[in-house]
Amino acid sequence: MNSARNYYRVMLGQKSVYAAECFAGNFIGTDFGIDQDLTKKLPEEWRAFNQEFIPIYLAKHPDKTKIGAGLACGALWTVSKGIRKGDIVLCPDGSGHYRVGEVSGEYTYQPGKILFHRRPIQWLNVSIDRAAMSEALRNSAGSIGTVSNVSRYSEEIERLVGGVSAPKLISTDETVEDPTAFALEEHLEEFLVKNWAQTELGKEYDIYEEDGEKAQQYQTDTGPLDILAISKDKKRLLVVELKKGRASDAVVGQTLRYMSFVQEMLAEQDQTVHGIIIALDDDQRIRRALAMVSNILFYRYQISFKLVRN
Repeated sequence: MNSARNYYRVMLGQKSVYAAECFAGNFIGTDFGIDQDLTKKLPEEWRAFNQEFIPIYLAKHPDKTKIGAGLACGALWTVSKGIRKGDIVLCPDGSGHYRVGEVSGEYTYQPGKILFHRRPIQWLNVSIDRAAMSEALRNSAGSIGTVSNVSRYSEEIERLVGGVSAPKLISTDETVEDPTAFALEEHLEEFLVKNWAQTELGKEYDIYEEDGEKAQQYQTDTGPLDILAISKDKKRLLVVELKKGRASDAVVGQTLRYMSFVQEMLAEQDQTVHGIIIALDDDQRIRRALAMVSNILFYRYQISFKLVRN
């Protein structure tokens, strides 16, 4: 496979209900109730697409929120346009395996059929056993939502497709001072999402989710924010920004930009917006910056590793 291409996990209907039809028909697809031809409606930038189609989606689904509309339209654009010809998709078959395919063409509209916003796929004669994946890839590939970019695991995916087991979690490179931390920090976001309910944040907030789409790597006009959460009483939206290692004071400005987007574009009139920065450590500069911002908190994460004798 070509390492320059991107890799995506794509769900074929809720709980892979349309997997068999997609494998037999050589396609992937979505619908989201937007039953119109998008051939001339797919700009290069998702922002322009969302700007036009979020109002259309909300008109068709008046019970949905602006956040949910953004998630749905973002997934629709990604499958229809963002995924490029030549990219690789991993699609669960509902039985613990992922079929692997290469995107072989551009968007087509198939009205009256399942998943009518489609992309043609050349399915490879190979599947990946979920049990053979590293824990990090399993978490990412198993995330809630229609589509998830798993390109960061391209080397592992290529090895799995080639029949080679996934690499071990712990590095043996002697130049790495703390190989456990080195390995685990790479998967900080997946770990936090998977264990959200067990964290202090999980007591007050839930990761925002609507119709199976989870607000992780939520696209804004200044880049993707890591996690968007909502308080259990629905009154507060929380922007969570993750940083591996020590955080610099620049992350305060970045978090404020995301919060501004959420306040202006997503929050309802009675909702407030807050921010949290999570990093391994801080310094005097970021402490000074945060001292002047009352609605952003800082959390340190800790990595631990132990062996338990059987």
